[in-house]
Amino acid sequence: MPANLARSAADRARQSAEAADDPLLVAEAARQLAVLARKADWHDQAMPIALTAADHPSLRGGGPTLAAERGLLVQSAAYTAARAGDTAGMRELTDEAAAIANELGSAVLLRDHGGGFSPTTVQLHRVSAENSAGAPSAALTAVRDVPPGSLPSTERRARYYTDVAAAFGRWGRRNECTRALPAAEHHAPEETRARPAMKSLVSGLLVSGRNTTELRGRAARVGVLT
Repeated sequence: MPANLARSAADRARQSAEAADDPLLVAEAARQLAVLARKADWHDQAMPIALTAADHPSLRGGGPTLAAERGLLVQSAAYTAARAGDTAGMRELTDEAAAIANELGSAVLLRDHGGGFSPTTVQLHRVSAENSAGAPSAALTAVRDVPPGSLPSTERRARYYTDVAAAFGRWGRRNECTRALPAAEHHAPEETRARPAMKSLVSGLLVSGRNTTELRGRAARVGVLT
């Protein structure tokens, strides 16, 4: 679906949620709208959508699911800051999301968000955000606090291993990057191969050094022409 049509659909979903007077649905619709705006590189729109929804009084004092949704909105704003090159803003917002998660303590499952919200998922988000902000050494430092076995879904584990490999790649540590790739495929093969970040990473490896049989095989599996 084209970005403008997806954005219109998300905006209609938000209006429907507002009409139904369901604060959780309203917040999730706003989060989805913010994500779509960010993916379209409309960072100046994505940020206020997420933060305005996070600041709404309906998300405060109403139980763990509402607090968790507020945390996800703050996370979304943090990732937008990373994509916009605002590293300081990204870290401040990620710390805010982490504070919400730590206050909740255990993971909170949400009906419209399969991964839920917890201190571990916030830390995984931090890894991705540091990568996006161009700080791979900080991403690898953050990885140390993410036990992969505790991640709640195969998709999250795919993101974890892909982010580790991508951080090594961005840091210019090609050998470590190529050694990290098999773990990604082993733990979450289908999800890893489908991730655009993996395709980009493998494409970069093909032109940055010696091409082994293993690397060429991986390129074929993720759909990169050699």
